[in-house]
Amino acid sequence: MKIQSLTIGLKVKHPQYGVGTVTAISEKSAEIRFEDAPRTIDPELSDLAPAEPRVTISGLEQPLKQLIDSTIEDVIARMGYEKPEAVVEQLGARWHKGKAVLHPADPTLQTKDVPMEVFFHKIVGIRNQLRVLEQKINSHATLTDGEKIEMQQYITRCYGSLTTFNLLFKNKEDQF
Repeated sequence: MKIQSLTIGLKVKHPQYGVGTVTAISEKSAEIRFEDAPRTIDPELSDLAPAEPRVTISGLEQPLKQLIDSTIEDVIARMGYEKPEAVVEQLGARWHKGKAVLHPADPTLQTKDVPMEVFFHKIVGIRNQLRVLEQKINSHATLTDGEKIEMQQYITRCYGSLTTFNLLFKNKEDQF
């Protein structure tokens, strides 16, 4: 493997030491942290190979802005974020243009009016973040099954608390 193709953070595979992560690069060698210890290796003299998929984009006939925009949209979609206007479509019609009014116990204090679209967007945001957290817990490499189940129970309780807001959703499949 050529030294020029290494980047810090790249996962590589060595025939003797296994999989490691590149932590530093010099002119002719690379510092790689393997499970057992960090090692200095000359990648051109060893059988070092990438341990993760690589991509080369050459000859791509697409404006850079378009490539970046589509990549960002994909990342946002995977993270569970939604556009506010997309969320409002999930809001039941009877709540459109409505508001949530919070009255403090002290009558000398001012009430707080929150548009239902804003309130609903925040509720859906909580739901989406819980889903992302759930995925991260389930795919976590070092948590034991018992720890994953324990954390999953907390998320389940959060969903249970949020069922109060199910009446805001237009479709049952979007509810908690």
